[in-house]
Amino acid sequence: MKGSRKVYLLFFWLFSVSAMAQINTDRMMLMGRNALYYEDYVLSIRRFNMVISAKPYLSEPYFYRGLAKFYLEDYTGAEEDCGAAIDRNPFLPDNYRLRGLCRINLKRYEEAVSDYVKLLEIEPKDESGWHNMTLCYLQLKEYDKAVECIDRMLGYWPQKAPLYTLKAQAYFAQKDTAAAMASIDRALEINPYEGQAWSMRAAVYAGREEYKLAEEALDKTIQQMPREAGHYINRALARYHQRNLRGAMTDYDTALEMDSANYIGHFNRGLLRAQVGDDNRAIEDFNFVLKLEPDNMIALFNRALMLNNTGDYRGAIRDINAVIKEFPNFWTGYQFRAEVRRKMGDTKGAELDEFKVLKAQMDQRYGGKKPQNTKRTRKVSDRTMEDYNKLVEADTSEDESPTYESEYRGKVQNRRTELTPEPALVLTYYTGQNDFQRKMYNKELERLNRLGVLPARLVLTHDEVSLDEARIQKHFSSIQALSDKIARQPDNTLLYLARSIDEYLVQDFEKALADADRAIELDSSYLLAYYMRVQIRMKNQEVRMAEKSEVPSAGEVKWTFDASCSEYQAALDDCDRILAREPDFAGCYYNKGNIYMQLKLWPEAIKAYTQAIKLHADYAEAYYNRGVAYILSGDYASGIPDLSRAGEMGLYKAYNLIKRYRDKAATEVE
Repeated sequence: MKGSRKVYLLFFWLFSVSAMAQINTDRMMLMGRNALYYEDYVLSIRRFNMVISAKPYLSEPYFYRGLAKFYLEDYTGAEEDCGAAIDRNPFLPDNYRLRGLCRINLKRYEEAVSDYVKLLEIEPKDESGWHNMTLCYLQLKEYDKAVECIDRMLGYWPQKAPLYTLKAQAYFAQKDTAAAMASIDRALEINPYEGQAWSMRAAVYAGREEYKLAEEALDKTIQQMPREAGHYINRALARYHQRNLRGAMTDYDTALEMDSANYIGHFNRGLLRAQVGDDNRAIEDFNFVLKLEPDNMIALFNRALMLNNTGDYRGAIRDINAVIKEFPNFWTGYQFRAEVRRKMGDTKGAELDEFKVLKAQMDQRYGGKKPQNTKRTRKVSDRTMEDYNKLVEADTSEDESPTYESEYRGKVQNRRTELTPEPALVLTYYTGQNDFQRKMYNKELERLNRLGVLPARLVLTHDEVSLDEARIQKHFSSIQALSDKIARQPDNTLLYLARSIDEYLVQDFEKALADADRAIELDSSYLLAYYMRVQIRMKNQEVRMAEKSEVPSAGEVKWTFDASCSEYQAALDDCDRILAREPDFAGCYYNKGNIYMQLKLWPEAIKAYTQAIKLHADYAEAYYNRGVAYILSGDYASGIPDLSRAGEMGLYKAYNLIKRYRDKAATEVE
């Protein structure tokens, strides 16, 4: 009976533990999804990490972690998580839907198509899946397959006007304008308020130079899509071709209210302002264009014309000199400079320019004239200087850019992050209050802390903080007290180490190094003293380089330490001494990597960080720094996965670097 009762109690206990674990993981999943809903993606990733650690066989947490990474634009990491979710459960459509979007953003359209094929096997009437697969086929220039997909969609949704608009887009890609117009007509027959169809019809009319019809179509477009600047830009061009300058100017003003950084809007408005004599405001527009594109010689020449009109002859000469230097055969530029030079009284310079123009005209007369472009506009990519007074139109219609459908929306971590490594791992009493903190375990350090002889617990951390005045005074007092003790106990190694730490914290690196040296002289096996010496040398070099960049002449600063790379080499030697005694100390390999980064030895840095990661699989800073090292070495494809792993473990600033360098990584893979 007693045995049965024990078995029962054991069973009850195991059941309770299992039930409690289930409740905890369910609660963590709920908290992660809540954080996801409120767009706190970094926190949600942490929650899903905990669920994955507890129950790695579940599909759902991988999907949601991938979704959080997708919002952060870490498409590589999101794709990997979707793959892990699919491995665990290949029958959930959301996994294929999200991975397809990730692959589209990575410009891997064939693989995206394979995901949408799987998705549509599970959910044949998934409209976004059909839509995105169609656009993938358009990107792959497989137009027949794109049309086939649209026809399948029309079988499901025959009265959906946007599908005919999409079909028109496919026909335009095949240069079949007649079929495209037939599809547009059908879309407007179903829904006369289909703004995208009106926009595409306007583009056709503009291509045929039927500008009145183009303007009327754009009127309809703007009625349905009033907050898109591009439609006002297009209507302004249609009005300009009909010599309706006032209407064109109004449209440019409206477009720039919506999109103040629009290059075409500012450039074209500047030309129109110049035509009506509004020279000062034209200069403002050209200034804005030149702020966006400092090497835009056409904008620079137009600004020179306006500066001449407003009497700023020196400014006009400055701009035209830059243009002529870039385009030495731009004869209109010489002629204009001659005019300005005469106004400034530089007759000799003017005559030299006029002679060059005369000679060029004679050469052209006998050599034959080049054909002139008679159109009143030019494409953005056309930088022919002779077309300096022509309005600009986009190289391709905005309607040609694919818009992929996604249920997944959210903010992105857009805070600018410099491409620099995370700080060294240092011994200190203080750490910051950042959300992401990690302290490194070290057995020698734990042994020292257990002695209780230091004023506070000493930690190894990447999150070093500056001291306030009160703490600085506290450490100056500690230095004095330790000096008194050292006078009585000159062979006490621990006292020298403690004083070295205090001196380091008040940034007296010379004395800190001397005390670390003395501790090592007394006990050559004292690893923490070597580690202290490494961080002193690293910090001293860092401070010295920063000061050097701020001081006009290096001769004004008396460097106590060696200014060459030998200080770093000495630090590397100390790292090797530590690792000879403690080969599993990941933090020491990490610091070696940071030293190599300072020396711009990227392969050596990568090797050191790799060793740190082997010893400590969750070392986020090592992943981050290795990713930075790969990018600095030009290996973007290897850097992005490391940054993704660092972001997954909480270093969220990695996502800004992923966003900035992922396109280069995708190009590298292709």
